[in-house]
Amino acid sequence: MIAARWRRRPGLGMRLLIAQTTVLLAGAITTWVVAAVVGPPLFREHLHRAGVPGGSAEQLHAEEAYLYATVFSVGGAVAVSALTAFAVTLYVSRRLQRSVTEVAAAASAVSEGRYDVRVAPQNLGEDFDALSGAFNRMAAQLEAIDTTRRQLFGDLAHEIRTPVAVLEACLEAVEDGIRPLTPDTIAMMRDQSRRLVRFAGDLGALAQAEESAATMSFTDLDVADVITRTVAAVADRYHAKNVVLSTDLAAVRHDVWGDPQRLTQVLVNVLDNALRHTSAGGHVNVGTDIEGPHLVVRVTDDGDGIADAHLPHVFERLYRADTARDRDHGGSGLGLAIAKALVDAHGGHISATSAGSGTGATFTIGLPLLLVPLRTPSR
Repeated sequence: MIAARWRRRPGLGMRLLIAQTTVLLAGAITTWVVAAVVGPPLFREHLHRAGVPGGSAEQLHAEEAYLYATVFSVGGAVAVSALTAFAVTLYVSRRLQRSVTEVAAAASAVSEGRYDVRVAPQNLGEDFDALSGAFNRMAAQLEAIDTTRRQLFGDLAHEIRTPVAVLEACLEAVEDGIRPLTPDTIAMMRDQSRRLVRFAGDLGALAQAEESAATMSFTDLDVADVITRTVAAVADRYHAKNVVLSTDLAAVRHDVWGDPQRLTQVLVNVLDNALRHTSAGGHVNVGTDIEGPHLVVRVTDDGDGIADAHLPHVFERLYRADTARDRDHGGSGLGLAIAKALVDAHGGHISATSAGSGTGATFTIGLPLLLVPLRTPSR
């Protein structure tokens, strides 16, 4: 243990002191060389010009006085400089050591899972302030991720527990002879198993969507074609529920740089969400417009609407404004989160607006228009 301590590298304060000492020694040696080698000949030359005979007692006395003055002045200057350097180094090193120790302690706390730790401004210049700010942002992001992770695990456990509990209870009832294995029982069990499969698929889709552009195949595409194909693909589901699905596309090309399959997935998720929340006889419209450098796609329905308290959360994982209703209609609570992740990966934005419950809702998707040809992201 003792040997290990001796082998440790010197700390920041010791390194500063060593650096200051090195500078002082270099200055002292340079001064001594100049004073001992260059100074005497020049001093002697000036004495000769002043009329002092060479080798005289006056010359010897003057050179001796010059030597003493040089030694005392240089020695005194070096001593004062050394004391000053030591004091300044001690003060600065202690402040730096305190700051480094505080950041190190905070980093250790974060590594132990205490993400609420923050570092106070060090007031040691822009570099240390930038370090403190970057650390605090990292800790805040880790805290948010940890909170989301805890909430997600809790929600996942709850979502999986319900169908599993139903399946287990049904199987036990069949095994005990309390409930016969009728087609209705099999249909109910199959419905719960499909719900689990669908939920697992949505989780996989969300994980893949959050991998961002690294897993996408970008190309120049016309979003109007994507909308037309998507509307045709979901038309049967809308017809089965007696909900009218219409389009209102702007009379211009809708060229963007994107992945057609992922954009189709975005539209399918948003249209499925609108269908779940629109009663029979309702209407859903898909419209486009150009707003500045963005192509805007709006999906508007006249269904349930969204209360103000729920609007900021509709794109969160597993969030449901009406849990019971969404479960009955097969929603996993992940469709809009997947849509947001995919839109973000395209450099766009997605938002929801509603005047309140029972007034319908509008989901707005903004995608950057393709103004200059772009290169496909490396994969």
